[in-house]
Amino acid sequence: MEKKLIDILKIDALEMLRDLVRIPSGTGNEEAVSNMVAERFSEWNICFERYGWNIVCRQDNFDPTKRTLMLCAHLDTVAPGENYSFNPYSPVQESFADAVYGLGSNDDGGSVAALTATFRYLAGKSLPFNLILVLSVEEEKSGPNGMRKLWKENLSNFVDMAIVGEPTGMKAATAERGLIVLDCTADGISGHAAREEGVNALYKAVEDIERLRNHRFARRSDTMGDVHLAVTQINGGTAHNVVPDRCTFVVDVRPTDVYDNKALVEELQAECSSTLVARNLTHQSSSAMKDSPLVKCALDIGLETFISPTTSDWMLIDCDAIKMGPGDSARSHKKDEYLLNSELSAGIDIYIQFIQKYADTLE
Repeated sequence: MEKKLIDILKIDALEMLRDLVRIPSGTGNEEAVSNMVAERFSEWNICFERYGWNIVCRQDNFDPTKRTLMLCAHLDTVAPGENYSFNPYSPVQESFADAVYGLGSNDDGGSVAALTATFRYLAGKSLPFNLILVLSVEEEKSGPNGMRKLWKENLSNFVDMAIVGEPTGMKAATAERGLIVLDCTADGISGHAAREEGVNALYKAVEDIERLRNHRFARRSDTMGDVHLAVTQINGGTAHNVVPDRCTFVVDVRPTDVYDNKALVEELQAECSSTLVARNLTHQSSSAMKDSPLVKCALDIGLETFISPTTSDWMLIDCDAIKMGPGDSARSHKKDEYLLNSELSAGIDIYIQFIQKYADTLE
């Protein structure tokens, strides 16, 4: 009977994933996909609340005296990459029947569909903790109306632990690096190139880029290693015969748990004559708490653990958590995104196994 129920939930999850792909849901444009999910939940008799276009589901027998485990994933996607070989909103490709193709299938539709199926299976069971399902918006740009607002205004009051659904191949990320994007400006003095006038801002920028490339950070994390840094964009100059008075470049920094983001920027600014301005200092690194029961549970059932190089809604929540979901992060934000049907099915099985084991451990 249990197997039959899980098989039905897997079929529903596959159809849900296809519908998620069919509906454009770029960050800031999640109304239609949120409405579709709400309609599905109504059909399945899942009680839910809407906070903007975010959806929060509590199990029917929610007990405020118990601790609460949150299952969360995001509904929004990035814009479709260039050179898709098919319509990015067409999930079914005749030549590839064993997968769901299209924008958001891997990031983060697979986790949305798998966690929904998991919630449906476990929500009516007796667990030593409450279970809630949270499907957020604006994750791809860490917007103000997604998990940032949900956590601050509602969830922080009662959520104690979380599984953050992202494509990890169902490996358990026990920590993730933060993110700082630096907009850097090198200023010079304009002049005529033929007369060797002015101060070339391009040269100043190149010198600073070389300093950043060779910089060795003072602190190294025992779990995450060194801070990662890469210069990813540069722009300067207006004409072949004009010495540029300004050159801008962008730096992508992935902090670790031993750095406060503000202190990290200050360390880099001390190395450069260019002005470094962080777009945001709130994207701190995240990690499971020391001796985390979630991490122990992952190891107990044989899941591989790792440190994730990418950010997620994890950075916006303040509780014990791991990051885990079906799919492969390497497929995200690229053309011809896909999720294998077998990955979705296995993800549901592992989520259920993990939560049941976690419940047994706490009992």
